[in-house]
Amino acid sequence: MSRIQKTFAQLKKEGRKALIPFVTAGDPAPEQTVAIMHALVEAGADILELGVPFSDPMADGPVIQKACERALKKGTTTLDVFQLVTEFRKKDQTTPVVLMGYLNPIEALGYDTFVKAAAMAGIDGVLVVDLPPEEAEEFADLLKGQEMDSVFLLAPTTTLERARKIAAAGSGYLYYVSLKGVTGSATLDIPAVAEKLNEFAGITDLPLAVGFGIRDGQTARALAEVSDGVIVGSALVSQIAELADQPEKIVPRLQEVLGEMRQALDA
Repeated sequence: MSRIQKTFAQLKKEGRKALIPFVTAGDPAPEQTVAIMHALVEAGADILELGVPFSDPMADGPVIQKACERALKKGTTTLDVFQLVTEFRKKDQTTPVVLMGYLNPIEALGYDTFVKAAAMAGIDGVLVVDLPPEEAEEFADLLKGQEMDSVFLLAPTTTLERARKIAAAGSGYLYYVSLKGVTGSATLDIPAVAEKLNEFAGITDLPLAVGFGIRDGQTARALAEVSDGVIVGSALVSQIAELADQPEKIVPRLQEVLGEMRQALDA
């Protein structure tokens, strides 16, 4: 059983929902990432999603695009991301870490090299936004061979037939994109999300975590009531952007924002 599976099993046993924050590795600078990761865990994160900086993150809105730009400007490479997770693991051996990013940097390293380096660093799963399950078999098999999970996306437009294929290919959890558009998009239709998640829950035993558009504790709690967990990205990354020139304020601000969401989920 992977760290991700253990985490969801324990949360289910406790009657709690997963809180999964996303930040981009190297934003606002690589030397701050590990402290940010530990701070998010202290504030109540159950799983961490760590973005791999990429020059053309097509599924992301301007907030996370700019985070990638800041990280790349500081010279953050994919190999640096592995090193940051290695550093994180010196103090935290339990919190699952999922890398989220795009296929190009993985192919640049080579599947085998990427997966072995990820396993050595202590990474638990990988979500490749632009790698559909039909083309992911080789990569997914390599991850499975290192006891890492392949996390896939579901969307409001995903049919049940296709969802079955995605669920069969995935492991760890499934990431449901709660709205059409890019990360950081606006209005959420909670009843529509609930209806779609209810459909998907009928065809898979994998936990369903919801991301895109979660801005505060109220939204997080509403979505947690219809899912197994919530993923928070732009709401945190926007705080990093705001305080990029005042790095000493980043950790307390992120803990404040995430802490409010943790309290809302546990209330």
